[in-house]
Parts: sequence; C-alpha cells; structure tokens
Amino acid sequence: MTVATDQSTPVLEVSDLNVDFGVGNQWVPAARHMSYRIMPGEVLALVGESGSGKSASSMALLDLLPTNSRISGSIKLNGREITNVRAQEMRRIRGGEIAVIFQEPMTALNPVYTIGAQIIETLRVHYGIAPSEAKKRAIELLGMVELPDPLKAFNSYPHQLSGGQRQRAMIAQSISCDPILLIADEPTTALDVTVQAEILDLLRSLRDRLNSSILLITHDMGVVADLADHIAVMKNGVIVETGTSLEIFSNPRHPYTQALLAAVPHIGQREGAEIDTTAAIAIAGDESPNSDHIRVTERSAEQSRIAETLDNRPVVLDFDDVVIEYPKHGRVPAFRAVDHVNLRVHAGEVVGLVGESGSGKTTLGRAAIGLLPITEGTLTAAGQDISRSNPNDIRALHKKVGIVFQDPASSLNPRMPIGESIGEPLLLAKKMKGQALFTEVERLLDSVELPRAYRGRFPHELSGGQKQRVGIARAIALKPLLLIADEPTSALDVSVQARVLDLLQNLQAEMQFACLFITHDLAVIDVLANRIAVMHRGKLIEVGTRDQILRSPVEAYTQRLLAAVPLPDPTLQRERREARRELLRAAGE
Repeated sequence: MTVATDQSTPVLEVSDLNVDFGVGNQWVPAARHMSYRIMPGEVLALVGESGSGKSASSMALLDLLPTNSRISGSIKLNGREITNVRAQEMRRIRGGEIAVIFQEPMTALNPVYTIGAQIIETLRVHYGIAPSEAKKRAIELLGMVELPDPLKAFNSYPHQLSGGQRQRAMIAQSISCDPILLIADEPTTALDVTVQAEILDLLRSLRDRLNSSILLITHDMGVVADLADHIAVMKNGVIVETGTSLEIFSNPRHPYTQALLAAVPHIGQREGAEIDTTAAIAIAGDESPNSDHIRVTERSAEQSRIAETLDNRPVVLDFDDVVIEYPKHGRVPAFRAVDHVNLRVHAGEVVGLVGESGSGKTTLGRAAIGLLPITEGTLTAAGQDISRSNPNDIRALHKKVGIVFQDPASSLNPRMPIGESIGEPLLLAKKMKGQALFTEVERLLDSVELPRAYRGRFPHELSGGQKQRVGIARAIALKPLLLIADEPTSALDVSVQARVLDLLQNLQAEMQFACLFITHDLAVIDVLANRIAVMHRGKLIEVGTRDQILRSPVEAYTQRLLAAVPLPDPTLQRERREARRELLRAAGE
C-alpha cells in the first residue's frame, strides 16, 4: 500500500537536528544543527568523509542509534513529527514508509534464510497477507529489480548470489512496502563500475515508477553526479554547503567542498592526458575515437619513452600461458578462473589489472605471491619459478614480494600494536631485531607519513586510511622487488584515497619496485599505471599503455567498462549515461 503524498509538502523535513553520543562522562557531538528537506521524487545526496556524521544523522531518522545516543530537533515525515513517536509506531514506519538500502548486503541480509523468505517476512509483518500472496508479490519485486531469474533468486541464500545480485535483492526487500523515502547508505561502494551503473539505473527507474524520494549517503562524487538533484555537504557533523547538483559541481563555494571535488580521481586528470567531451562520449558509445577528438600533450610522448625504457628492464613478474583452476568439491564442479594468461611486469613498472568481479584479477594476484597453485603454464615471480613450488620456495619468495590488501582492518592482527605488525616481516625473515628493528619501524612509519608515536596504537584506534598506510608500510618492510596491491583504495573516502595514491606513487618512484595494481576503478589506474591489462571471464582480452586502453580501447568489453565509469560532472555524466545506453542497445544487452 502506497502512502499518499502531497507534491507540495516535503516528504522529509529535518530542522535543527542534533545527534550526540555518550563517551565516558561526556557527550560527543556527531551532528550539529542539521536542516534540510526532500521533496517527492527528489534525490538528496548527503556527502562527506567518514566520521562527518552522514550515517549517524540518517539512522537517527529511524531511531536506530545505540542506547548511548541522544537526539534533539525536529524530523517531519510527510508533515508529521516522528521524533517522539512510540516504538510500535516507529516499527510501522520502518519499512512501511521509510526503507534503508545498506552498504553491505551480505551483512544486512540474514544468511540462514532464503531471499524469498526474508521478503515474505517483510510483507506479512506490514500487510498480514497470506503466504501464497506474499510469495507472488516477492517474485514480482525480484523481477522489478531486474534480477535475471526471479524464481531462482527467490529460492537462493544470500551467499549464492553475486554482490550486485545481493544488492538488487536487498533493494527488492526495501521497496516491498512502497516506501515514500529510501535511505541509500553507500549502495554502490563495493561494486564494480558496470554493476554500479546498473544499480544507479535501477534506483533512478524505481524513483520514477514509485515516485519515492531518496536520501543518498555517499562519498563517491561520480555517483552523486549521476543520481542526485540536490547536495548537502557535511564536515565534522555540520552541513557546510547545500545546493543543486549543478551548482555544487560547477561553483562550489566552501573550501571543504572545493577540496573534496579536487580529490576525486577521474579519467583524464593525470598530467598531460586530457580528453575533450566528444572523446569521452566516443569512448562511451559506438563511435571510434580518433586524433581529432583527443588532445594528448607532450606527456604522452614522454610516456612512450618511459615504456620503452621499462621494456628494457628485467622482468619481475611473468605469467606465461598460465591456467588456474579451482578443483571439484563435492557437487561443485571444477572452475577455470584464469585461462591461458600471458602478462609481464618489469622492474619499476606499475601494471593496472582491471575487470569486473569474477574476472580472475585477484586469483592472478594471489598466484603471483604463491598463495594459489597454477594448473598449466609457467609463473615466475622475483626471479623465482613458482609454477611447481614447495613451501620452502614460497617462504623464500615472500622475502622478495609484498601485498597490500583491500581491507586493512581484517589484514592486521587486532591484538598486535601497529609497530609490531610493521616489524613482523623483518623479524620473521631474521633481517634485524632489537634496536635496529625499532629504528627501522620508525623509518617505515615516516615513509608512510604516520607519526612515530602511533607505533604503540592498535588497529582499532586508527582510521581506515591510517590502517591502509600501516598495511603499505608492512608490505614494503623487506624492500620488495614486487608489490601486489589488491583494491587498496576501494573502501576509502576520496580525500583519503587521494593521499594513499600519492603515497604509493612516491614510494614506487623512490624504491622502483614492480607493481601489479588490481582494481575495478579505472580513474585510479589512470593516476598510477604505466600499462593496463583488461580481464574478462578469466581471459586477458586487451593489454596496452595507459593512453591506449583509456583513450583508444579496441575491445568492445573495454569500451563498455569505460562507459560505465561515472564522471564527477552532472552534465557530462548525463551525456555519458545516454551514450552507454546506446552502446548497450547496439550490443543487444
């Protein structure tokens, strides 16, 4: 049942909202004097870095904050004050009038119930309808969010779906009661660019069909440019600037907004590699870009000279016709994850490995450091053939390679101070101990721009960006010949991401290690890579210099990948979105 809305009345009106958390014996503010409104069918983006108060203030709307919190101010839903409603009434509002799409569907969905059972539960709690009717509606909803096989998804458990499919299933559950307001909390952060584009198209379609308003919480300015009508920028719990999407992107007034937009990586921003609008649309569509479209400065010629120099350097990582298969387990058949891949990384070179989830990127990275065996071919890393290696060979290899993981929190020992985590590789390799180790840990902290006083802190006492710096320091502790970076910036805010990328660039220039940088973010690769390799369904389909792949892609899949990257500019992104639709229509997808 859809709640009727007056088109002239704000769906949500927040006035002078304050959120505080009790820590120790004092109240710590999370949001201060927040005021904004969302009209029917409108998308308001709440943007800012982690810790700015975006999620805390939004969860306050549904009274979902922990018991050590307090809220003051006014929250009106369709003109009705909901700050002090009874618990029973708030339970009716949750899901019925306001629904939430969480960042990580794997943790938001119940792992022991099928997708269908969870949607049926929502429908029966709010509407009290019969199970058969609820099942019919659930399958209809799964079809509405464009899952390819709604009945199969209905009978699947969350772990049996891909990340994009889980996100669609959670959206289906969220819209099951036709809410007038959707709170989308970082709905696309962990998704590939192509899946992200599909989810954004889906949210846009649902808004138009259901006339629902959307409160979009994100730090991804490309997503904001693609979806938002209005923007509120938050810093330290305060809204510092508001305006239409076009106003904020074209003329940001507050210094923080300017800094936030300046930190956003986008394709073509690297010095000397500019693309005009026509070229961007040509890449997104079926028109072939040519020299009339692309303005490449002298930096491009310099890159060619650098590429020739790198080709003359020793090969540090060599995949020669490599095949990697996951063996059969019970009823699960064998799966070929990597199919006859040939790729070389030279000393001092950064090769970007891009592709969607499931394309085999991480499998290649794990194999490169001996964490996965290869089925066929030859794999040489840091001058050592590890094609048929034994544990002793792998231990020897780990003294010459390093890896930076996607999630620094789970890769660090929570019971070990970060100084010990950084020094552990040196200690295990018997390189140094005692005062020498103490001094080297301090030098490594300096190299990743962390205060030396942090050596005694535990991981939970650091921010996400600081934890990633610890991961980098640990990875370079043994001065590796090869560094594998597996999505090291995907979960970071744009400003933190920019600082981490700058740090990696400086360290690579100084230490000249070879780097295989695995990512689905093509804008990040544009900042770092000398060459780019594109993977699709286990195969390496295209390899070339950064300019060749990002400016003149040959393969249709690479063109679709580039077309899905959101641009941090509302006007250009609208053109890019239309061009992508034409490209998909021409491809019959």
